[in-house]
Amino acid sequence: MSTSSSGPEWSGDMLNKPEMVEAFATQLRGVLKAQAAYVSDIRSDAEAMWRQNRPEGYRTFEAWWRHRWVCSPFGEIQEHLEQAAALTFALEARYRRGRHEIPAARRAAALEKKQARQTPQVGAGDGAVPPKPVQAPTAGPAGSGDFLDLVNQERSA
Repeated sequence: MSTSSSGPEWSGDMLNKPEMVEAFATQLRGVLKAQAAYVSDIRSDAEAMWRQNRPEGYRTFEAWWRHRWVCSPFGEIQEHLEQAAALTFALEARYRRGRHEIPAARRAAALEKKQARQTPQVGAGDGAVPPKPVQAPTAGPAGSGDFLDLVNQERSA
């Protein structure tokens, strides 16, 4: 951990709010997509250069083999970066469900159970009341900023 005052020091408490995780995932997704585009550019340049500047003396199979060894890693790296960017959606959804939606549903069920114990049963034919659906927390006006902007706002408050 860096001790310089150039930015906020990282702690897990920064991801306690859904809008913070959303901003973090969006920013991470953008960085991963930019890196994938960069690798894609390098890969397309390498493939074009190889096609136009084949070394003399190589047979067809040997040229194909060397091309594969030069360009294949770029494709694999690009694929991994694109998969990582796609996983940020799962990160955001898993966090929202695990830290907010599921606990809110459990609290609502526990509250309803507690109220049912406190309220006497009036009718014998009434069925159990299903729990009310829990809405996912929505990001307020602060949800549109970058992750670090939200962290700085929270620290200054």
